[in-house]
Amino acid sequence: MSKTGVTEMETTTALPPAKRSFGARLGAHFKKWWWVHLIIFIAVLLIILLPVVYVAYPKIAQSQVNDSTLNVTSMVIADPTPDSFHLTQTQVIGSHSSYHPKIYSFLASVSLLGAASAFTSVQVPEVQSKDGAEVNVDQVVDLSNADAFGDFAQAVMLNEEVEMNIYGRPGLKEGGLPKTTVTYNKTVTMKGLNKLNGFDVTDFHILLETQNGRNMNGTVYIPNPSVMTITMGNVTLDLSVAGIPMGYSYLDNLVLKPGNNTVPMTSTVNESAIITMVTSSSNPYKDGMVPFTITGNSSVYNGKQLPYFTQALAANNLTVSLNVTKALAEIGIKL
Repeated sequence: MSKTGVTEMETTTALPPAKRSFGARLGAHFKKWWWVHLIIFIAVLLIILLPVVYVAYPKIAQSQVNDSTLNVTSMVIADPTPDSFHLTQTQVIGSHSSYHPKIYSFLASVSLLGAASAFTSVQVPEVQSKDGAEVNVDQVVDLSNADAFGDFAQAVMLNEEVEMNIYGRPGLKEGGLPKTTVTYNKTVTMKGLNKLNGFDVTDFHILLETQNGRNMNGTVYIPNPSVMTITMGNVTLDLSVAGIPMGYSYLDNLVLKPGNNTVPMTSTVNESAIITMVTSSSNPYKDGMVPFTITGNSSVYNGKQLPYFTQALAANNLTVSLNVTKALAEIGIKL
């Protein structure tokens, strides 16, 4: 107490708390509500990425497959049976894409373009899709429809080009993206045999003594402009002149390879009918050059007829002119 009798009391005024900065408040907010923002971030990310991964990516993948090309550079048909054959084939992928996805192995149906049914299915191996990549097929394939393969073989025989369809649903994967499924639907254009245009009997000789029932031999030239090697077995051809049957020709163990084929030929011909024809007063072939029509009769491999090759051979008629007078003169028969 002071001398004046007045008690002095000490008073203190409280200062307001210092205002936190925006950064501090923002930090505190995120510290408290971080899990909410994480959920929002993930949701936004999924909203953006899911349409890309599950909508845009499959469409882009399908577009890349559609834009690619397929070229068959080699095709070997070996060991044929009526309902199967051994297929060895090389295909080359063409692509201008900067993406090189993996295309997983898949089962592809193979048909003549426009045909109602596929003639076989082929297991296509896995491949990294890029320009120039090779796809090598080596397997025994079963003919699911032998009649359809006969139509394909006939188309190959008669046409300059033939179109083959390959269809399947392979899996595809690009980098770290998930695997997706695409439709593989390709039309491959290959050169056909073009009716064996250029076929010729380069020489033939009548035999004085028959050999295994055959009385003529010679050599035939068969061009093959395709990339196909075809094992046809023992081929029998019908011979006729102006619609009159004259006998048969045989091409034994025929394997038709790409390029020029020179093949031995034997025949069983009706010599007396030919001699009568060229010596008759009505003989229209005064120069001795007789036009023979050659038509496929059969194709047999390992004792079994191959109906699809028989169909192709029968669909194609060939005409060659043979100097019969010269051949007869070789055996001492002068007309």
